[in-house]
Amino acid sequence: MSPVSSNAPHGQSPLRTVQVLGGGNAGSSAHVRSLAEGLVARGVRVTVCAPTEADHAYDFTGAGADHVHVPRSSDPVSVAALRTACANADLVHAHGLHASFRAALALSGRSTPLVVTWHNRAHAEGPRAHLLRVLERRVVKTSAVVLGTSPDLVDRARRTGARDARLAAVALPGRRRTGGPLDALDPDGLDPDGLDPDPLRPKVRAELGATGRPLLVAVGSLDRHRGYDVLLDAAREWRALDPVPQVVVAGEGPLRPVLQRRIEDEELPVRLIGHRDDVPDLLAAADLALLTSRWESRSVLAQEALHARVPLIATRVGGIPDLVGDAAELVPYGDPAALAAAVVRLLGDPERCARLRERGLRQAATWPTEDETVAQVLSVYDELTQPRPLA
Repeated sequence: MSPVSSNAPHGQSPLRTVQVLGGGNAGSSAHVRSLAEGLVARGVRVTVCAPTEADHAYDFTGAGADHVHVPRSSDPVSVAALRTACANADLVHAHGLHASFRAALALSGRSTPLVVTWHNRAHAEGPRAHLLRVLERRVVKTSAVVLGTSPDLVDRARRTGARDARLAAVALPGRRRTGGPLDALDPDGLDPDGLDPDPLRPKVRAELGATGRPLLVAVGSLDRHRGYDVLLDAAREWRALDPVPQVVVAGEGPLRPVLQRRIEDEELPVRLIGHRDDVPDLLAAADLALLTSRWESRSVLAQEALHARVPLIATRVGGIPDLVGDAAELVPYGDPAALAAAVVRLLGDPERCARLRERGLRQAATWPTEDETVAQVLSVYDELTQPRPLA
């Protein structure tokens, strides 16, 4: 067999990789799209195995990859389809725990190297939590390299038995907006001279009911681990402010009825606005961004907020402290009093907000670029596929 190479010089076969994606996580899907585009540009043949709806949303074929529909399931039919798609691969790279488990099943009995990237940590309790730990052990036992998107995920992989666990370089792909609010804006988004730095900002604020009042934005699925119950607890404290801040939560999920009932019963200044495709515009209109989760790795919201120069208040959990450094206000998870106090403090301290905006830009400049992300992945691929010289 001819040696493979990511750059395929002088008659060598191009490296053939399969990217396996579950299709349920926006961050990992965007990462795979970015990775596929970068790999193809460097002469790598890429096949993305993911549900059809994921290809429709992220256009893997538009990035130059082949797409094979594989349902987000570990049933025998799906595993057989994945096994067929991986038949001629030099290396398989799976993203997320469930996709990694399916890849491990599909590669059973084969010597094809498996690389897995853990983008997040599954949230479960009771018997399901035990099942997830079993899946994790199976995945790390099968994987040649485990890449974790935050230091605590790398530590978790090592504790679970990974032979080789490393911190992944993961860029924020597809960011449409590089600017954000200026340092001194009134509540309607105008600078001191009456000029509007972003004509869309007042329109978005008016749509969200934040004309003449601060706008606080949270983004994420309406699931228990997001901490929105804590956010609603804190919002009770903000009703005493003048003007009362408007909180909007962009996302959908199973807790919508419960959260909406609380908002109505307690007359909280919070709106659930559902899934949105214009999160950069929401952030550009915001005075503060809020991240209240029980755990996060490389939060897309945190990265978008710092890029957009929006002061961020986030829980001190998971990979958040390493991600944001000193560029955000960090509060304990599950502490509504601390969250409420941080919001009141920042809304009353324009100078602190201005410092956070500038720190945010400096912190964002330290994050990996898409080119650096692809380069790291290629170096891992080369380690696992390049012929080793005889001793």
